[in-house]
Amino acid sequence: MSAALFLCVGVLYDRMHTRMIADYGGVVEHDAGVRRRSWCSSRWATRACRAPRGSSANSWSSWRRSTPDFWLAALAALTLILGAAYTLWMVKRVVYGEVANEGVGALTDLNGREFVVLGLLAISVIALGVWPAPLLEVMHPAVDRLIGHVAASKL
Repeated sequence: MSAALFLCVGVLYDRMHTRMIADYGGVVEHDAGVRRRSWCSSRWATRACRAPRGSSANSWSSWRRSTPDFWLAALAALTLILGAAYTLWMVKRVVYGEVANEGVGALTDLNGREFVVLGLLAISVIALGVWPAPLLEVMHPAVDRLIGHVAASKL
């Protein structure tokens, strides 16, 4: 997800040469040809707003255990909510609304290379969402070792 979002931001920056969010308003509104890029960007950002399953599950499981964990879970939930809200607000300002300047009107759609890379990233995200076993197998030894360190008494 992060790689796809960085690709979308990089494509827009390469064409506009500015980092100011206010300069990007209305990317989807000016031309039907750019709708593909805007749709891809907004879909990736919307998907990225959702917390990874493990982090949200850990937040809610620690919510039920004890009082100190309650505050950590509340902080984790608050950061998830604020991060999602900011990302959606930013997408609304960049993708939708009135065209901010003439640079937005001159934007071109994704070229073939950018579309292929974004497509491969999308396929990877879907594949790992449906079948995460290869990634989990690589992470398993490191997680076991971390759990061993955390569980061991330091006294």
